[in-house]
Amino acid sequence: MATITEASSPILVFDSGVGGLSVLAELRTALPDAPVIFAADQAGLPYGAKSEAEVAARVCGLLGRMAERYRPRLICIACNTASTIALGMVRDVLEIPIVGTVPAIKPAAALTKTGVIGLLGTEATIRQAYVDNLEREFASDKLLLRHAAPGLVDPAEAKLRGQPVNPSDVEAAVAGLLAKPEADKIDTVVLACTHFPLLRDELAAVLGPEVALVDGAAGIARRIVSLTQGQDFERSERSQPDFAVTTGAIEDFDALQSELRRYGIEEIRAF
Repeated sequence: MATITEASSPILVFDSGVGGLSVLAELRTALPDAPVIFAADQAGLPYGAKSEAEVAARVCGLLGRMAERYRPRLICIACNTASTIALGMVRDVLEIPIVGTVPAIKPAAALTKTGVIGLLGTEATIRQAYVDNLEREFASDKLLLRHAAPGLVDPAEAKLRGQPVNPSDVEAAVAGLLAKPEADKIDTVVLACTHFPLLRDELAAVLGPEVALVDGAAGIARRIVSLTQGQDFERSERSQPDFAVTTGAIEDFDALQSELRRYGIEEIRAF
């Protein structure tokens, strides 16, 4: 069994669904030789509609078992909802580096010219104190308009499976944001769910070319690079091919095989 000091020890990228592939894409660019396991809790999707207690218990339990089974050198929680709720608890339980995914409010605040920022996330994410703290620290002099857009998750999952996205579904999901007072001044939108960057083109068509779309994937990759600096990586068929695990039905992941191969994931397993 691998230990966290071995070159073949993987980085575990965890998400409720497949939105974490937007983070994996950046990680592959930053660390192309790093062995990776992509873990999707498809059986628990969607997290955004669950209570904080449900999300915390599920994420802590799953990551504890995955850490024991796969011996990762680092875990990335590539899910805003899971991170804003359970990041501290997971760090308390596991003695390996844990990188979370939180809404990219800091870079959005630096980018906006009008001072009006939209934030699209799940119901659970937008109500978290974690987000309140980010707003207070980095955007206290801005207007942050939060909107729950759970209707974007299914289209993102469908798009990865090669299914068409209905533009009206995207329009309906963000209509509430655009209806808020001062929304006409929004020039920057935070995509506070790792699923949402998968719909970047569709969202740009609705929000307009003058609105910048900001997510945290590149920053997460930089943080992982920093935490693994000086470590050796061995990513080859001789050690173990990179693979994905799902808590859901393998059949549901089969449609993603060609997409997963784009990210170097050669095999799908049940967890």
